[in-house]
Amino acid sequence: MSLNKYNFTVTDRFVRYAKIDTQSNAESPTCPSTEKQKNLSRLLVEELKEMGIKDAELDEHGYVYGTIESNTTKKVPVICFCSHVDTAPDCSGTNVKPIIHKNYKGQDLVLPGDTSQVIKVSEHPDLKNQIGNDVITTDGTTLLGSDDKAGVAEIMDAAHFLMTHPEVKHGKVRILFTPDEEIGRGADKANIKKLGADFGYTLDGGPVGTLENETFSADGVSIKIKGFSTHPGYAKDKMQHAIKIAAQIINKIPVEKTPETTEKKQPFIHPTGITGALEEAEIKFIIRAFDTPTLLALEDELRMITVEVLSHYDKSSYEFIVTEQYRNMKDVLDKNPEIIGHALEAITRSGLTPKLDSIRGGTDGSRFSFMGLPCANIFAAQHAIHSKQEWVSSQDMQKAVETIVNLVSIWEEKS
Repeated sequence: MSLNKYNFTVTDRFVRYAKIDTQSNAESPTCPSTEKQKNLSRLLVEELKEMGIKDAELDEHGYVYGTIESNTTKKVPVICFCSHVDTAPDCSGTNVKPIIHKNYKGQDLVLPGDTSQVIKVSEHPDLKNQIGNDVITTDGTTLLGSDDKAGVAEIMDAAHFLMTHPEVKHGKVRILFTPDEEIGRGADKANIKKLGADFGYTLDGGPVGTLENETFSADGVSIKIKGFSTHPGYAKDKMQHAIKIAAQIINKIPVEKTPETTEKKQPFIHPTGITGALEEAEIKFIIRAFDTPTLLALEDELRMITVEVLSHYDKSSYEFIVTEQYRNMKDVLDKNPEIIGHALEAITRSGLTPKLDSIRGGTDGSRFSFMGLPCANIFAAQHAIHSKQEWVSSQDMQKAVETIVNLVSIWEEKS
């Protein structure tokens, strides 16, 4: 279905949502990790209710639920569309000032709040596909938050369309907005039973037309090192410095197995932080691979590096702690091929050439897939995420809205 005559609301929504600070905080034990995420979530509930979605609600953990009721006599699987409201802690999300560059001409974009921030076409080749479109950036002092407020705005506009166009037949549609996805906790308190969906789609992807059906499998590793402390003036042949031991472990990670040297489906070992002092230190890692055997092999390799380094320190010890994070959702999606098949058709009906891709990361859908909600990831049109050079285009977001509408129509048609 073409939405050419539809008065899209996605851009206005996105700009409005982007101005609300919703950064999550990995150091916080609460859910949501920051109370300010609820500022956007409360607004979404209000807007859903204004559309006529009467059951829209915000729960105590910061999750938004809502239902677009079926308008067909067919028995159609319940489909969920999900995006996350939080933005990444990597770059400031306070006082975001979105700028709309209307009728983009193909030039480099100098951001006025910090003119050292230049979005260069040579570094962002997808800009070549945006000639004549309206490109949205920040002023260069913060991230934009298209990850994932673009997805949120797209789902909201699609819901608005469906609620105002009852002639478009569809089954029951569930809407879910999550907190804390950026810190890996977006699925922690989601109530999948309450959600009651059969299949799902996250709107949390990159370039227009992309559909992602697999992610890394992921674990976290913590290595806690206990050294041997002495006075530095009398330390010869006695002191065993925990931080220096930690540094040796990091330095022994093969260069070809780090994020800086890998791409596509290559795995990696990545130290994300080191804390401590002379007597005790801790290194935190994330380990990523597209298949679980490779993931486990990398963990064994890191463990052997640790053993080898510590073998030279007779008075020191270590703990090696592995925490499972998520697994490749392709293992689940392959058992439900219609999820991908229908999405590819929906993208095609939107006038796009679909591209099936893999995520060098994870989404809420990674975990949802193993919680009983098989979930693929549809493009949200994000670019240069988690940075001051982040951008998105209005026309690409409109194509995401169109894809959602086509997708619910296809599920109804084929049921």
